Amino acid sequence: MSKLYSVSELAYREVKELILSGELPGGELISEGEIATRMGSSRTPVREAFLRLEAEGWMRLYPKRGALIVPIAEGEAEHIVDARLLVEVHAVEAVTANPRGRDVLVATLRENLAEQRRLVESGGDPVRYSILDADFHRALVHAGGNPLLETFYDGLRERQRRMTANSLARDPEQITKIVEDHIRLADLVEAGDAAGFAAAVRLHMREVHALGEGGRR
Repeated sequence: MSKLYSVSELAYREVKELILSGELPGGELISEGEIATRMGSSRTPVREAFLRLEAEGWMRLYPKRGALIVPIAEGEAEHIVDARLLVEVHAVEAVTANPRGRDVLVATLRENLAEQRRLVESGGDPVRYSILDADFHRALVHAGGNPLLETFYDGLRERQRRMTANSLARDPEQITKIVEDHIRLADLVEAGDAAGFAAAVRLHMREVHALGEGGRR
């Protein structure tokens, strides 16, 4: 597939990234003109991008007023965390029974953690960090060896990134705590402690996304 995207595709990608990174927060109203000016394009490709983002549920369009960035719905964070927990814990249970697969996974996690540490030491760009965070957790699922669950999990990735960006915007200092949690999770995988991992990752997700006991805000 060609790397030369249409202007509409570029507008779609740029605006979606602004939403996922939290630069365009939920509840904000933007116009086609703002994005067209930012991109140096006409409004037509931006309008096409907005229609596509509306169809995906990221925007709500209001004629002559603009586009509202749809906030994270009430209960959405809890539902995403519940789904992630089911898939990640299942994957780790599967991989801890396979020493060779476990070794490969631990090496991948350690490599990702090295990048996380470098990012924190350089100042901690939240957008880049949300990607590394998503990659860390996806590596767990990939190691589980179930392509159907992996595909399902990939469908949560964008919403996961947006949630993490929101959490870091709320408390940028927690990046250090998240890295510490990830180190603990990697250690538990290496030790083959699936039960310990399940408890630790549940607490990790609840704290990062400010969910109370039982998974409720």
